Amino acid sequence: MTHYLYLVRHGEHLDAEHGLDDGPLSPRGRRQAELLADRLSGVPLTAVWHSPLERAAETARAVAERLPSVTPEPTALLFDCIPTGMTPQTPALYEPFFGSVTEAEVEAGSAQMADAVAEFLVRKPAAHELLITHNFVIAWFVREVLGAEAWRWMTINQAHCGLTVLAQRAGRPWTLVTHNDLGHLPMELRTGLPEVALV
Repeated sequence: MTHYLYLVRHGEHLDAEHGLDDGPLSPRGRRQAELLADRLSGVPLTAVWHSPLERAAETARAVAERLPSVTPEPTALLFDCIPTGMTPQTPALYEPFFGSVTEAEVEAGSAQMADAVAEFLVRKPAAHELLITHNFVIAWFVREVLGAEAWRWMTINQAHCGLTVLAQRAGRPWTLVTHNDLGHLPMELRTGLPEVALV
């Protein structure tokens, strides 16, 4: 039996463009979450986990409204975080990003991601778990499954309510089934990706 992890970045939050760290979903973010729920309506979810931050919690509630058989549960393992600092392999172009990141933030993010991987990338036969979290957290999971260098999480991005699916069959390694699938979102709702066309 296969264990599936469905990784979703929260919906767009209100006033995100004004630099607020957190907040309720925008009307567009609410619609993203509703369409995500419709997309997942045929999946036999066994658990729904979400970051305690408001934008992720509200996305989870929107999903649960359409899928009443699931009860979302918060977990600090899915908080937004910075998984690494600059490493010897990290391209120099990323140095400005890390300029405002403290060593304590990196240590906390690294420990959190180690715990999250230990908690969620563990085989549970016939499980279908939905994780509603943040861009960097999903990037770390994808990097982990692909066995890429630590800094590579910085090159993996997810749109709001994009769907990434990881799977593990008995006796096999985790595999990336799909990444940042936006098929359930019309073009006007494809938000959150940096500097690239949302096609």
